[in-house]
Amino acid sequence: MKAAVVNSFGVPPSYQDFRDPVAGDGETVVTVHAAALQPIVKRLAAGTHYTSGTSAGFVPGIDGVGVDETGRRVYFLFPKPPFGSMAEKSLVATETTAPIPDNLPGDRAAAIAAAGVASWTALTRRAHLRPGETVLVLGATGAAGGMALQTARHLGAGKVIAVGRDETRLNRLNADVHIALNDDLNDDLNDDADKTLREQFDQGVDVVLDFLWGAPALRTLTAATRDRASRTGEPRLRYVQLGTSAGDEIPIRGDMLRGSGLELIGSGIGSVAATDFAACAGELLAAAPAAGFDTPFTSLPLPAVADAWNGDPAVRYILTPGT
Repeated sequence: MKAAVVNSFGVPPSYQDFRDPVAGDGETVVTVHAAALQPIVKRLAAGTHYTSGTSAGFVPGIDGVGVDETGRRVYFLFPKPPFGSMAEKSLVATETTAPIPDNLPGDRAAAIAAAGVASWTALTRRAHLRPGETVLVLGATGAAGGMALQTARHLGAGKVIAVGRDETRLNRLNADVHIALNDDLNDDLNDDADKTLREQFDQGVDVVLDFLWGAPALRTLTAATRDRASRTGEPRLRYVQLGTSAGDEIPIRGDMLRGSGLELIGSGIGSVAATDFAACAGELLAAAPAAGFDTPFTSLPLPAVADAWNGDPAVRYILTPGT
């Protein structure tokens, strides 16, 4: 079969021949129709993600859309190495597939799932969002952040707050409050953005979905926890960490945790079972047509994988084998 192949860490994949997968017990071969190029895929291919392997010679891609061996249209997650999703065929555990509605095109389904599964999982399995609660999305201008706003609304959030670094893109988002926050720690903590953040936490935020970490997370956590320590107890704040595009580490003071209702929660590979991710994908995609979930994407044929790899990082590319 033809596939994109990572022959060396840190180098764009090559479009070349690769051996066909063969299914074992509990597995299925999926004929791939669409696969998303996500930030995590690039990090895995560079050997820099916390789940990266130690050697190259594999097909990248952690999810996709295709047809399984029974002829069912499915979304699939976490292919069995070395068979990633960026190939004509992939190999997955049958339990990590989910059906796709008939009226949802394959490339759109791949884009929605790639952008939306993280927030759907975080809100339903980790934060356990309740109707009417307030959700703040840190990193709202990215594809995953934009879908997080949509999923939070759909799942019953009473108020959504969009926080991001690109003010122009931020103001286009459907949110109740927009806060432009850069990642410069030397900014005066009394500037307008920090004041607005503090005001929102004073009014009440129940869940934070953080796709950035780094300096923006530290500013957000500071606004949420500074000068709290009420003797009657502080309200619960579930802070869900989802990505580290702005930095892998931040300093956290112990009194941030002791003096507030802050609960730090992770949501990702390891903190959530693969089967739960698949179930969440199924729920998300089943809801997508009626909910009108959408996210921008650009489809490219699989032979153009290097163009997608080196393309605009703000664009979500969907690679389509067989076209």
